[in-house]
Amino acid sequence: MPRRILLIQGHPDPDRRRFCRALAGSYAKGARDAGHSVEEIDLATVDFPLLRSELEFEHGCIPESLRAAEEAIRNAEHVVLVFPLWLGTMPALVKGFLEQVMRPGVAFAYRQGGFPEKLMAGRSARVVVTMGMPTLLYRWWYGANGTRVLKRNILEFTGFHPVRETLFGMVADAGKARRMKWLDRMYALGRKAS
Repeated sequence: MPRRILLIQGHPDPDRRRFCRALAGSYAKGARDAGHSVEEIDLATVDFPLLRSELEFEHGCIPESLRAAEEAIRNAEHVVLVFPLWLGTMPALVKGFLEQVMRPGVAFAYRQGGFPEKLMAGRSARVVVTMGMPTLLYRWWYGANGTRVLKRNILEFTGFHPVRETLFGMVADAGKARRMKWLDRMYALGRKAS
């Protein structure tokens, strides 16, 4: 069954040679080849302000430059977020974007008591992260804190389930054969809309 996929390219550098861009492109091609619809957002090309207060987060308007992104998130059945690991977590551009579009009334709704309502329920997500260190080191020594916070405190908190992750380590040192294997893996994930 074809799915509506939103692919968010979170590498802050618009340089087309960045491997995150190749990974996202391979996923998108696999998804389209399998008949899924894919909408893409490249955060490096979107200009938006950072939030600076709780009042603005809870009651402010989403910037005009992110209205299409908000609508794309609402319409997606599956969201794929691709970014490089910077200082152990997502780049500031990705966090700033999520703060803008995953607001109350869009991604969750406050209730009188108890936990907020999860407005993203019924959607799944995949987090794809490249890094300079081995993935085993990131998972076991550093506890994968950067991706855990994104998965649990943002995506699962708003209702995404399941939230899967794909980590690619030692990217700078990877040879052509290894990179091709990774691109094939992303193509296969795209075909499955997973």
